[in-house]
Amino acid sequence: MTGSADILDAPLAASALRWWDDAGVDVLIDETPVPWLERIRKPSPAVKTAAPAPELARPATLEAFIPWIKSMPDPAFGPAHLRIPASGNATASLMIVTDMPEAGDEGRGTLISGDAGILFERMLSAIGLERSGCYLAALAPARPATGMISDDALPPLADMMRHHIALARPKWLWLMGGATSRALLGMDVVEARGSLHKINHAGSNVEAMVSFAPPFLLKNPQRKAAAWAEMQALVKRMNA
Repeated sequence: MTGSADILDAPLAASALRWWDDAGVDVLIDETPVPWLERIRKPSPAVKTAAPAPELARPATLEAFIPWIKSMPDPAFGPAHLRIPASGNATASLMIVTDMPEAGDEGRGTLISGDAGILFERMLSAIGLERSGCYLAALAPARPATGMISDDALPPLADMMRHHIALARPKWLWLMGGATSRALLGMDVVEARGSLHKINHAGSNVEAMVSFAPPFLLKNPQRKAAAWAEMQALVKRMNA
């Protein structure tokens, strides 16, 4: 059959191909027959999307908040059994926020312990304060396995810490470490140093000073002079 009558008209052939394309045909042959027309008649089932997780109701008092943050089910806050709660005087005018527990803090059950704790207490003593007279909390209540707070974890940690600050209602904040500064001020510690900043959340307006954390100062003693200048600026403001 070689006559022109045996050759399919081009527009007709194109129309046939479009029809098969609309019907879902994407191969010329297959081992198993496929009911293409049934696929057209039966629409695909709708894809069900998971409903967003309900937002956890936060306690409205500091007394309820402290045990709640210890066990709340949010992976950004680390394993519950490794979280170290805030300590010290919850009614103190100065609240100190460090970035996370150091290695060994969990075993001792307190933030800024060991050699860093000795330096921390000396820093407080130099400005006429002691640990029991301040309120100490960590941005990340459990130390991440990597030893660093990820960028993804900063927003939820910052949001919860602002709520924590609003409940504690301190007059002044001492923010220690780069992660804490980035989370609450949007600036790295080097950029934020040297001046007081205001944090306003839920009607609470607090002045904050930023410095390097004691563990960093242990490894970089040349930075102690800068930390001392920042501590003096804070004390001057507190005594004004």
